[in-house]
Order: sequence, then structure tokens, then C-alpha cells
Amino acid sequence: MGRDFSFDDCGRAFTCLPVEEPGTPAEALVCNLDSLLGTMTHRLCVGSPPGVWVCSTDMLLTVPSTPGIGWDGFQGVRVIAVPGSQMYARSHGVYLTDEQLSLFFDIVLCMARGMTEEDFVKGGGDASVRSARSVLWTALHAFPLSMACIPDASYDYMTTSASDHIRSLTLLPGSASHLRFCKTAHSHVDRPCLLEDGSSVTNCLLEGAVRLAAGSVIQHCHLQGPLEIGPGCLLSGLAVGSSPALQGCPLRDIVLQGHRVRLHDLPCRVFTLTGRLDDWQSPAKEATYLNVPWAEFFHRTGIREGDLWDAETPQRSRCLLSARLFPVLHACEALGLDDVLWLLAPAAVAGKRLARWRTAWRMSWQELLPCLDKAAELDARQALFFLQGQRKVRAVLLGRRDSSLLPLARSAVHEGYHEAVLGTLDEVASTAGDAGIAARALACIAEVLGCMARGEGGLRSGPAANREWALAFGRLESGDIAGGVRELAAERQKWMSRPALLVRAARHYEGAEQILVRQAVMSSCQFVTVEQADLPPLGHWVQVVCPARLDLSGGWSDTPPITYEHGGAVVDVAVLVDGCRPIGARVRRISEPELRLVSLGGTSRSEAVAELVCRELEHLQDYCQPHAPGALLKAAFICTQVVQFPSQKPLQAQLMESFGGGFEVHTWSKLPHGSGLGTSSILAGAVMASLYRAAGKAASTESLIHAVLHLEQRLTTGGGWQDQVGGLVPGIKIGRSKAQLPLRVEVEKIPVPDSFTQTLNNHLLLVYTGKTRLARNLLQDVVRNWYARLPSAVQNADALVSNAEECAQALRQGNLLLVGKCLDRYWQQKKCMAPGCEPLAVGRMMDALRPYVYGQCLAGAGGGGFLYVLTKVPQQKEALHQILAKTEGLGNFSIHSIAVDTSGFSVEVVGCDLKDGAHPREDMAV
Repeated sequence: MGRDFSFDDCGRAFTCLPVEEPGTPAEALVCNLDSLLGTMTHRLCVGSPPGVWVCSTDMLLTVPSTPGIGWDGFQGVRVIAVPGSQMYARSHGVYLTDEQLSLFFDIVLCMARGMTEEDFVKGGGDASVRSARSVLWTALHAFPLSMACIPDASYDYMTTSASDHIRSLTLLPGSASHLRFCKTAHSHVDRPCLLEDGSSVTNCLLEGAVRLAAGSVIQHCHLQGPLEIGPGCLLSGLAVGSSPALQGCPLRDIVLQGHRVRLHDLPCRVFTLTGRLDDWQSPAKEATYLNVPWAEFFHRTGIREGDLWDAETPQRSRCLLSARLFPVLHACEALGLDDVLWLLAPAAVAGKRLARWRTAWRMSWQELLPCLDKAAELDARQALFFLQGQRKVRAVLLGRRDSSLLPLARSAVHEGYHEAVLGTLDEVASTAGDAGIAARALACIAEVLGCMARGEGGLRSGPAANREWALAFGRLESGDIAGGVRELAAERQKWMSRPALLVRAARHYEGAEQILVRQAVMSSCQFVTVEQADLPPLGHWVQVVCPARLDLSGGWSDTPPITYEHGGAVVDVAVLVDGCRPIGARVRRISEPELRLVSLGGTSRSEAVAELVCRELEHLQDYCQPHAPGALLKAAFICTQVVQFPSQKPLQAQLMESFGGGFEVHTWSKLPHGSGLGTSSILAGAVMASLYRAAGKAASTESLIHAVLHLEQRLTTGGGWQDQVGGLVPGIKIGRSKAQLPLRVEVEKIPVPDSFTQTLNNHLLLVYTGKTRLARNLLQDVVRNWYARLPSAVQNADALVSNAEECAQALRQGNLLLVGKCLDRYWQQKKCMAPGCEPLAVGRMMDALRPYVYGQCLAGAGGGGFLYVLTKVPQQKEALHQILAKTEGLGNFSIHSIAVDTSGFSVEVVGCDLKDGAHPREDMAV
């Protein structure tokens, strides 16, 4: 594990490096041993046969990603060599080589060509070594020995020079290294701007104004400012109680360390102080202490040689290593950092501290080394790691940063610090005063609980309706976030005993998070403005017919919470399918004080598929259960405030007082369930538009977009804003939302060249895949991954938005080829956001069509529904049908024409008779 090391109590192998590895499953400090194992596993050993590897841990090793070692047919022993200068080689072991031979150390030497048994055994010194060499010769001499030299590799021995050690932690590794050093690694720093470039902070908590100069290193410290640390310093192992002693103390070119030692059964804290330029083993007559000659140090402090070394100690042995400089215990007083810092003080101050220093029991570094408590040191580093981790949790959440906390959660669970992390998350959720931040904190608690289940206890996605959690949910629904978080935490304690309970608790935390997401999204209500309009006559239908929508790029970025935490952009097209607007609703007032909710077949002329009559408010109470009969229509009555719910006033009384009767609603859609063309959201927009108008109100398109957002949150289906933007705003457009609350959607129509709309119509086709998809589980997984801020999810969200802007530009230019590339890129992004959304049959279908299209993508969330393709040649409906008909394993598919709807949805008051000739022709293109 390496010999004793002056600058890390745990030795060279466990010296921490200023490295963060964001791609690792669990967050942890990176030490030299980790680096060496990574180098050997992923670079040196790749392709090697089974065997034993021997590696020193006394050095920092840098190897290129492809070292060029040939392992084909290899047998025997191979040594790995890196080039070095003659000056460097004088202090280290070297290989003397020809094309095939190497000589190095005792074990390797016996396999070298040109070595005889007699010479090898004789070179062993005493009898025991000669005997061991004889055994080695017999066992190993027959093995062939070869060397692999890696020209671009480097070997940096970790010396006892403080300058070398500081340099190794502050200089960036060469390009060949797999490590990337950073200024702050696994640390929370209140004022990062005070850390100069070329400094290094690892596993630290720096509070307040802590200024760190270039060329200085702080490791494993908890410090409070104001502090100023000059260049050339190494500080390690200092607790927060050391901060007052450091304030105002000039620190430059010094090494200041706090050590945990154990004297028999007595644990102690000891501080050591040395200079950056000091040599541990040079005789005092020739050496320095605190970077000045010993004689100058003695003169300034009043310390004498007899205070540090026994009289019988030879002059050549009187060195820094053996000097009893460092106080360990005092008969009357507690010792602290002041008891070594005074050694830096000017003579006037030093005189006051000398007597106390002399009466303390002191030890040299040589005497301290065997007493170092490595287990206690590792425990303290771990405790500090999770303390700064808790600050990181708070900073990431409150600062709305796109940093993943999942690796830290895994580490906390594995190391038993989960309660501390849960407490921090509770605190953030209850005090943030922001529903969006609180929702993310609750999602993080769900992740911690899921990690605690360790892969057991069932699926994370599932119901969250246990009555024991109802009180907490009720507080959150009422807006009492702090009270709700407290109730959640109290209930959580009852569900921690086994994996099945932990998973169910995680589900309920995700349910609580969804409540807060709904509240955050419902902030968009302030962008819904409704004006008074003439009340249509009793019995007169108000009818709305809408196009479907195609999402050409950017989908998922409109989904809460991504849309208000990251910002979203989606390019949508309103389309006619087979020449008609496929989605519609109509509403009329009726004399009976009731609500008649009718779902028709594919068109407004179809027979009723389902019919429901609501006469009591209780009949509306399941409006928030998406699968309940008529849930969307019930939610529409509540969200448009045509009906007040909950209310002390009965439903019939409300209807008679405000409207002189009730309402009848019919809805229809020609599109299959799970089509991916935005049916449910567009239908919600159609229902709300017709309901507003039938109730004597009018709402703008912008208001309807935000009203549908509100409705879908009340309905608890979640969902974003792209569907209603696509179906309610005519033509080709890009919708955008900023990374902020309240959530506001802004729509920009995309101007395209003359005749390009017709070109799109000629080249776009819809292919029904025969597979329906349910977006709910997809949505849960996407939101979970987003809240975990998995790097892939964050990068993909960035890519979705940038691709949407590229697609919009391609449309402005009328560039079909570039639009097709955006579609293909968009499909890859969808698959990254929701893995598993490409069924096998759909993959076959896309493979068959690829040679004939510029681009293709499944509409909506994927998983099934409609595939839309942008063909290279216009008018390819029949040709594509023939191609797919010859492709095996597709099942039932159909191909449909689509055209850009440049007029948008229509609202008409059409009278009370909808039979025969009086029927409006909503099935025809307008």
C-alpha cells in the first residue's frame, strides 16, 4: 500500500485527487488507488490473458487510452515501462533493455536472459535471502520475460517534497490521462470566486469568505471565513473549530495538517506545521524549518536544540523528521491549532507561547507516524464528505441547478448516511417557499427510499393511494407545503423496515411530488382571460372542430417539470387527416338542470358510444381520476367555472341560477386511442372552447392553451402544452416556454416560402402502426429521470430544444432535406428520453421505409400510434403501401394522407337541428 507519506495520514494509495466522475453510479472521493485501478483495468489490462498484476501505489501513473501493448500469443512475465530522464532515473528503479530483455528487482531478475543461478543466488546478501532466491530461481527462471514500453505514458513518484505534492494536485494531468482534475472536487464553497485558478479544493466545506491563492491546496477541511491562504500552502484535516486561530494568520508556503492519533486507548487531535521547502531528513545544520534556517528559527522563537532532540542524538540524526515540535497533550489545558501556529509568529508574540509549548508533551513526526489512527481519519473524511454533500443538496435544489443528486443518494444509503440526507431534503422542501423546488426535493426523497430498497420490493411505478398518507396529501393540496412535508416525514418513519414498504413510500412521495407539480403548472391560470359574450339561445349547439397535430421536434421539453425548470421549444403542425379535422365537440344549453355527457363514435354523426348524466355535485367528484367515465368533461365544467366544485350549493341550483338549465356535451374523434396526434389535449381544448361559448363567455387561443394545461393538471394526467398548441393554433409554429414560474407558453408562427406548405402536403404521410401506446408510464419514467438530473436526460433536453430551433430554421428556408434530418434526430432524442418507445414491429417498419424518406418519427411520446414520414419523392402513398405490404412482421397498418391546416379550429353556433342538410360539414377541409 506504499510507505508512510508525509502529506496524507492514509498513505500514498489513499491520497485523494481533485477529481469528480459524474458518470459513476455512486458519488465518492477518488484516491490514487482508484486511479491506478482504472488505468490498469481500462487501459493496461485490456486484451491481456488471465494472470496476476503487481503495481506500486507510490506513484501517479498516466497512460494513453490505447497504450499499444500486443497480447496476442503472450506467455510468461511482462513488465510495463515508461520513459524517463536520466536525472529522474537516478532516484528510481529502472529497466535496462535490449529488444527482448529486462532487469528489475529480485523477482524479475531471475527470469532475465544472461543471468546464471549462481550469480543470482550469490547476490542475495545473507543466508535467508540467498535461500529465498534459490526458491525463486527454481520456480520462475523458466518463464520468458519481456517488456512493453509505452512512449506517451508518464510516471510521477509521490516524493516527500511538499512542493512536488502541491504541484501534482494543482497541475492538470496530461492529455493521456483518464482523469480530469477540477478546482473544486466534492466540496461546497460559499464563495467560489475567491478560489484562484491553479488552486485545488477537495472534500471540503468552505463557509464565508475563504480566499485561496494559486498554487495552494486544501483537503478534508471544514473552514469558516474570513480566511486568506497565500500561495504554496497545503492545508489538510482541519475542523471548523480551527478557523478562529487561522483568521489573521499569514499563511504562505506552509503545510498545516490535523491528525487523528491514538495513544494506547486515548484518541487525540494533533497538529503539525512545516514549510513547503523543508526537507524531512537533512541534518538541521544544513536544512530549514518553516522555510528558514534552523538557527534563524531558534533565534526568533527562543526554542533550543535541547527542546527538540536528546543530548545523545548525533548531529546527523537531528532533522525535521525526529524533532519533537508538535504538542500532543498538556497537563492542565486543552491544546489546539494555536499551539503550532505560534511557531510562525514574530519574536514578540512567540515569547508568550514558549513556556506553554515547553510544558506540553510533544512528539516528532517520526514518533507520530505509528500512532496515526487511519480508521478514524477515514471515518472523519467520510463524515465531512456527506456534510458537504448535504450542503450540495441544498445548493443544487435552491439554485435550480442541473446536477444529479442520485449518485450522492446511492452513496449515502450505502454508507449509512441516508437519514442525514433525508433530513436535508425535508428541510429544503418545507422552507423553499416554491412548489417547483419542493416537488424536486420530494422526488429526491423518493429516490433515496428507492435506493434503500436495493432493487427489491416491487416496481417503483404504481398506486399512491394508501389512506395513511391522506393527511399529508391533503395539506399539500391545500397549499400548506411545510405542514405537508412534516406529515410526510412522520409517516415515512413507519415505512422504513423492509423493501416492499420502502418502495410504497417512494411511490407516495412521487404522488406528493405530482401534487406540487400540478400546483406549479396551475400558476399558468393567470394567463387565462375570459370575456363575456352573448349567451346562445337555449338548445342551440356551439360546435368546435379541430385538426390533429404533428410534433416535428422538441417534444418532451414541453412536459412539466422540464418545461419550467429547463425551458421548452416544440415545432408543431396543425394537420388535416385524410382531408378532415378529426377532433370535435359541441355543447348546448338544455332546460333540465343536469349535465349530459355523450361520447360519440368517429364523427359527429355517429351513434353514442357512452352517455352519462350528472345531477348532483357528487357525480363530479371523480373528475380527477382519468379513467373514470366522463372525467375529462367533468374537469372541463369545473375548470371553466361553469360549475363551482366543491360548493355548498347543489349542482341543480347552480345551473338554474346561472344558466336557467343544464348542458349537453357531445365529443368525437376519428383517431384511435393512443394515436400520438395529441387527441386528448386537443379534445380538451375543443370542449373548453365550446363550453365557454355556450355559457356566454369567450376565450382567446392563448387562454385556451393555458386553460388546457390547467385542466390536465386537475385531471392528474399531467402532460405538456405541445398538443393544444399544435391543434389550436393554425399552420406551422414553434411554441416556447422559459425556465421559470409562472409557466407561460408563447407561440410564434413560422413563415415558410411560397408553395412550401403544398410541398409539405405532397411529401408528408401518416402510417398507422397498429400499435397503441399509453403515455402514462412513459411519462412517469421521464419525469423520474429528469428529477434525478441524469446527465443523459439533461443533455437530451438541451438537444431537444436546440433541434427544435434548427427545425424551425429549416422550415423557414423551405429545406426538406434539413427538415428530414431534424425528424430523424428528434426520433433518436425521443428514444433517449423514453427508452423502449420503439416497438420491434415499428423498428422493422422504419427500416423498410428508410431508403425512401428524408426523415421519420413516431408521433407524440412514441411506443405506437402513428408514424409520420417525409418522403423523398412526392405522392408516395401507394408506393409506401406496397413496400410495407412486403415487409414481414408488421401486423395491421394503414397509410393516410395529411395536409397542413392553415385555418385552425372553428367555433360556430349552428342552431338546434343537426340533422341532414342542416348539419355543418366539419368532416371537410376548411
